Amino acid sequence: MESAMAVELSPWVEYEFRVVASNAIGTGDPSTPSRKVRTKEAVPAVAPSNVSGGNGRRHELVISWEPVSEEFQNGEGFGYIVAFRANGTRGWKEKMVTSADATMYKYRDETFPPLTAFEVKLGVYNNKGDGPFSKVVIIHSAEGEPREAPSDVKAYSVSSSEIRVTWKLSNPGPGKPRGYEVSYWKEAEQEESGEKRHTVKNETAMVLTGLEGNSVYLITVKGFNSIGQGPASAAVTAKTRKSPPAQPPTNLMWIQEGNNISLSWDPVKAKDNESDVIGYMVLLKQEGRGHIQVTRTINPSTMLSLPEGGTYIIEVHALSEGGEGAFSSQIRVVTSSGVRAKSSQCSLHCPTWSLTWTVLILVLLVPSASW
Repeated sequence: MESAMAVELSPWVEYEFRVVASNAIGTGDPSTPSRKVRTKEAVPAVAPSNVSGGNGRRHELVISWEPVSEEFQNGEGFGYIVAFRANGTRGWKEKMVTSADATMYKYRDETFPPLTAFEVKLGVYNNKGDGPFSKVVIIHSAEGEPREAPSDVKAYSVSSSEIRVTWKLSNPGPGKPRGYEVSYWKEAEQEESGEKRHTVKNETAMVLTGLEGNSVYLITVKGFNSIGQGPASAAVTAKTRKSPPAQPPTNLMWIQEGNNISLSWDPVKAKDNESDVIGYMVLLKQEGRGHIQVTRTINPSTMLSLPEGGTYIIEVHALSEGGEGAFSSQIRVVTSSGVRAKSSQCSLHCPTWSLTWTVLILVLLVPSASW
């Protein structure tokens, strides 16, 4: 034979051929390849696969698929036929997609509500005619961005640099928020110059930090999801409190009796632009240990009990509605377990008369024979 018929080839595909001679001894070398020959066109025989969809903006139906590879397009002029209808209706709408590489089609109609169910099938065509359709799948139209603003938005000052904002969830339904955006700006500024912060999930509260003291802020809240943002709530206002006193407690004096410490200091007086003092916080820490004992008092004095022997560091700072004030200088107290000796000392901030008073007390404790 000097000719043969190659069968079951794919339409509209280029082929090249080689011939090999063989006999009882074996097979010889193949011939050089023939020129490339393309088979004739035919109607497409393979439908698109993995037809799916969803997402998109409100009133959109998004349909996606895997494109048909070139070897199965069977001819020129290849494209897709997107057929869909609302679930339960009869007539199909068909849209032509002329690009062979297309993977998505979006249909928009403001008459259908969010999350409307559609029956969808996808066909193919080329210059020779229409090919098969895929199996019918159900795809829902887009949920859409949130349609309602959060309600009952409230804001109140926590300190001179913090404002707490709370709100209620938007009504459930299509366009459900996946989180919230809180916008805030100072009263004398424009909203565009403000800042924005987002919740992690569907939280309904947030504390804004890093704010300026004694300042009025405007605050709005809006929901968002993967589609977009919803409308913002009406702006609410909140004023941060005055800053805490910048002056630390001074003239710390302490009297030690065994493991008990009597501590006192001069009261802190707030300036006009500072928050009033409402109390004091005393921090007691033993050197070499991480635990800190905290004592609160409304008076400029307190009693401390040292749990065991060792070296202790004591600091005091004022408390106000605007937050915590500056720390005093540290004082160090050394005690031995079981020792009950009386003594009196004061920090370096004590005035001269306090030093004299301390010496007098020490004199009273020393036997007269030593003089």
